[in-house]
Amino acid sequence: MKRNAIILFICCFFITVSTRAQRTLNEGTLVYNMSVETGNDAPKMADMLDGATTTISIKGNQSKVELVSGLGREATIYNAGTQNGVILKDYSGQKLMITLTPKDWEANNKKYNGIVFENTGETSDISGYSCQKAIAKLTNGTTFTVFYTTDVKINNKSYDAQFKTLPGLAVQYEMQSGKMKFKFTLAKISFDTVPLSVFEIPKSGYRILTYEETKK
Repeated sequence: MKRNAIILFICCFFITVSTRAQRTLNEGTLVYNMSVETGNDAPKMADMLDGATTTISIKGNQSKVELVSGLGREATIYNAGTQNGVILKDYSGQKLMITLTPKDWEANNKKYNGIVFENTGETSDISGYSCQKAIAKLTNGTTFTVFYTTDVKINNKSYDAQFKTLPGLAVQYEMQSGKMKFKFTLAKISFDTVPLSVFEIPKSGYRILTYEETKK
């Protein structure tokens, strides 16, 4: 009888461990839903942005982050191997492509250098994941809240410089811009194969600018 009980315990133990095992995403897609809270000064802008989605596609060193809202769409395509990328903007019929060299990429993400994540000790279940709450602190003094899980590991963390040193996957995070607060919540993870065509840079249809030209 005791032998059967021990066997049952061992089986239950390994079932529990397997359900909590960390999954590694080397290729796949993340989808975040965005909600907006705002003051009375910009309700129309909030309406256009509320319900927007951010889709992150990853395949090895390649990544594409695309934000789609009522205002239009914007995508960043980046290759962590070559450290080159582009930003595609499509708003009100105006289509711009901003080219990024390795130096440009570094400059564009400079504000996230030295970012520190401090755990609060709080936990929460979000989108089916057990998450830890952390406060992100930037060197310029600004902060934002992020809930992250260690159940999923992303090999290519260069897709988003703000989370490059986060010890897990961001499941929900909030950011403030003026009186508007943006909340991003993970809605879906797919480990399916991502076609190479997703990362293709358009050869026409866009006005091309260098990163330096956008700063003038």
